[in-house]
Amino acid sequence: MKTVILLLISNIFMTIAWYGHLKYKDSPLWIAILVSWLIAFVEYCFQVPANRIGHYQFSAAQLKTIQEIITLIVFAVFSVTYLKEPFRWNYVVGFLFMVAAAFFMFRKWA
Repeated sequence: MKTVILLLISNIFMTIAWYGHLKYKDSPLWIAILVSWLIAFVEYCFQVPANRIGHYQFSAAQLKTIQEIITLIVFAVFSVTYLKEPFRWNYVVGFLFMVAAAFFMFRKWA
């Protein structure tokens, strides 16, 4: 659970770093890059421990799958609430395919 919480926090910061500047298109690009880089540093302070701790329990592929699903959830909330973009039906279908991928990644096969 600690890994998932750390990855959630990490993804919140990374989503802000990657997409937060889109509301400020009039500001100079170098400022957007610098601010994004500083936010990304904070993201790494959560992401690195999450993967280090999580690798005792999960494979690297499983960690990546967890991270991607968290990223999609965080991004969906961010894009609707912060960027005010609509959430379309095809996004739901894509997310369901990711859930299916997670099923196959974590299923114990004989």
